[in-house]
Amino acid sequence: MNTANKLTILRVVLIPVFLVILYWGFPYSNWVALLVFIIASVTDTLDGWVARHYNQVTTFGKFMDPLADKMLVMAAMCWFVQSGRMAGWALALVLLREFAVSGMRLVAVERGVVIAAAWSGKVKTAATMVCLCLMLAFSFPWLDWLCVIVVLATTLYSGAEYFIKNKDAFKGA
Repeated sequence: MNTANKLTILRVVLIPVFLVILYWGFPYSNWVALLVFIIASVTDTLDGWVARHYNQVTTFGKFMDPLADKMLVMAAMCWFVQSGRMAGWALALVLLREFAVSGMRLVAVERGVVIAAAWSGKVKTAATMVCLCLMLAFSFPWLDWLCVIVVLATTLYSGAEYFIKNKDAFKGA
């Protein structure tokens, strides 16, 4: 297994570690969880760079890298919903966008079209990771709402952009 894929697997392995730390709730657990989340988030950037730089792009990586990102983000968002710091409907909108874009990609692949990650999707991922880090570091209601607004705005924009730019993938479907 190559280094890029190992980094992706590390990100997946860190998700339950992150959640156990949050739910355990020992003194300073939010700071330890933040550190684990940051490490997991950095592996996202690092595995992509390693894969491209060292020609380690694999089918496994193409599949697992975006899935690992979604798993990490959704785990954190579920914790924020359960702790009352994020509305369930906000998480539902993010989940709906992720399912819709993934479904669109499946339809496109079936038709022989590969839909590459758009710049807005990368901005969405980065903005979401930063906002979740801020929410883990600080517990202010105004910051939670601001972060939720940023996450939703980038999520909805990038989702709309994917569908608008790739509407031809559905022609004749």
